[in-house]
Amino acid sequence: MHLIPHWIDGAETRGPDSAPVFAPATGTERARVSVGGATEVDAAVTAAAAAFETWSESSLTQRTQVMFAFRQLLVEHEEELGRIISAEHGKTVDDARGEITRGREIVEFACGLGDVLKGSFSDQVSRGVDVHSFRQPLGVVAGITPFNFPAMVPLWMHPIAIATGNTFILKPSERDPSAANFVAALYQRAGLPDGVFNVVHGGKDAVDAILDHPGIEAVSFVGSTTIARYVHERATSHGKRVQALGGAKNHAVVLPDADLEFAADHITAGAYGSAGERCMALSVAVAVGDAADRLVAILEGKAREVTVGPGDRPGTDMGPLITRAAQERVENAVTTAHTQGATVVVDGRGLKVDGHEGGFFTGPSLLDHVTAEMDAYREELFGPVLAIVRAETLAEAIDLINANPYGNGTALFTASGEAARRFQRGVKVGMIGINVPVPVPMSYYSFGGWKDSLIGDHPIHGAEGIRFYTRPKVVTTRWPRPAQLTVAGFDFPTSD
Repeated sequence: MHLIPHWIDGAETRGPDSAPVFAPATGTERARVSVGGATEVDAAVTAAAAAFETWSESSLTQRTQVMFAFRQLLVEHEEELGRIISAEHGKTVDDARGEITRGREIVEFACGLGDVLKGSFSDQVSRGVDVHSFRQPLGVVAGITPFNFPAMVPLWMHPIAIATGNTFILKPSERDPSAANFVAALYQRAGLPDGVFNVVHGGKDAVDAILDHPGIEAVSFVGSTTIARYVHERATSHGKRVQALGGAKNHAVVLPDADLEFAADHITAGAYGSAGERCMALSVAVAVGDAADRLVAILEGKAREVTVGPGDRPGTDMGPLITRAAQERVENAVTTAHTQGATVVVDGRGLKVDGHEGGFFTGPSLLDHVTAEMDAYREELFGPVLAIVRAETLAEAIDLINANPYGNGTALFTASGEAARRFQRGVKVGMIGINVPVPVPMSYYSFGGWKDSLIGDHPIHGAEGIRFYTRPKVVTTRWPRPAQLTVAGFDFPTSD
């Protein structure tokens, strides 16, 4: 059985403990992954701290050269990395390649940090006195990332952290760990010095060691709201900066004036793509007014057309869920929804894929007449289940979204610019799409929700990432000539 090792100080490191890694399409164990804890985290911190001494002093030219080379390697190995992700996660190879592309956008942003990191200068703020500012890296930083995007979410973190002069420790999900090691090897080929990027695999013990270690200055996290709160509270109690992105319950509002065929097509893709295992997945469609019956009919037809199968099979639209427990949880949620009064329009429970009967598959499920009191609406199901909630007006739909504890992403399908403007100003949500179902911002905008979708005040991505991984210095300077020397006063200094 293949053992997936840690990557510390530029080399593979194997520990005494390991855990299984499954192939979701078959339900069989395909590898084992090293499981680390405090010992491995401490070794990674030691290597990263030593590397920081030289990497933080490297030139912007050297850092950007590494990023350009790393970006090119991601392009050249996109297919190979995509197949690694598909085998361990279950998503289609094309979907995996899509997440690599979106992650690579952050690398491209990092390639231009020479401009973004320019400081400011103010001449003659007082007689003979100038002020300038610049930003410096924090030191050793860490990322704790989820299973659903084993390449993209880490790529939203470490390129900016590394390009700004920090060194990085990644703790990826133990469910699909191989992508992290593959990326580490690409960094090494790109010329990144050993110790700048490290990978420690494991579960709670590794997470807690990262949150507690005094040598780690900041932690970035993406996952459930419950764990985001835990990470934020524990890490901040140890004096660390924290980015903690939590769960979601994303709504798509459809107005009667929308092109319903267009809306249904995009909602179907947004709800069932990657088997719904996306923090930006559309899990609720709010049908407004007389759009409801027509929309449900179109959505039903499209849900029944979704092709479910292994992610590496051509023509597959949706792969399996990540684990047997996830499969059972999602199918139980459909059962509970029916018990609570929802209409099961399309039932994905019990789906079997020929030749992959042991895989963690479930089909798309479409629920109508869902209310805000039902579990299917309140809980983040993280699976291919789309709930239809009916509203009479746009105002009622906005109120529904604002009453939800999550505020990650939302979408509106309409032909009215006035309605779109009212919607985007009225909803308490961090990322909004107008006729765009999955509004993931480009790399130069921040990614992060409101309310329970973001714990603390640090989003991820772009300029927010630069601010998170660096801290400012302000320098006040005077270079007087001997004839201009003045006597220092005991009063508080002022400008003149």
